Amino acid sequence: MTATTLHAAAIQPVRRALTNLAACFAKAADHFAAREIAEAEWLGAALAPDMYPLLRQIQVSSDAAKNMAARLSGGEAPAMPDTETSVVELKARIERTIAYLDSIPASAIDGREDVEIVVKLPTATLRFTGASYVRDFGLPNIFFHLVTAYGIMRQQGVPLAKLDYLGTMDLTRSADS
Repeated sequence: MTATTLHAAAIQPVRRALTNLAACFAKAADHFAAREIAEAEWLGAALAPDMYPLLRQIQVSSDAAKNMAARLSGGEAPAMPDTETSVVELKARIERTIAYLDSIPASAIDGREDVEIVVKLPTATLRFTGASYVRDFGLPNIFFHLVTAYGIMRQQGVPLAKLDYLGTMDLTRSADS
């Protein structure tokens, strides 16, 4: 079995998931444009009344990804005010988030498994190690918002399948191996 690094466990799957989100979102934009459905209508759709709509799910996915990368690297996440209201703006935000992830070298994260990570929430302050943060908060939080965005798009009729969510996979072994 190959050992993995903190960067490989955290940043690489999030980058991949954001790339897949961008592809699903582009498919959604095409779907709704072909049906002449206003962007505000489907970007405002939510799975439940007390949940964020699609637009906000994408913003929070971006925030969670860039904040995780910044916390793990000891850096500063780029400011991205939550002002997007259109498909074009949300696509650009996803691209900026991926570019930020790409700008952080593995060496800035690897070896920081035991560094204290502090997350301040409105109602609590959470303290983790780098490794426990990735495992217990960072990745679950990001993937919660990503899969919720996917679920909203599906609920609204976008013809997405599980493989759209999963995206291209690194299949390094054949079935005969």
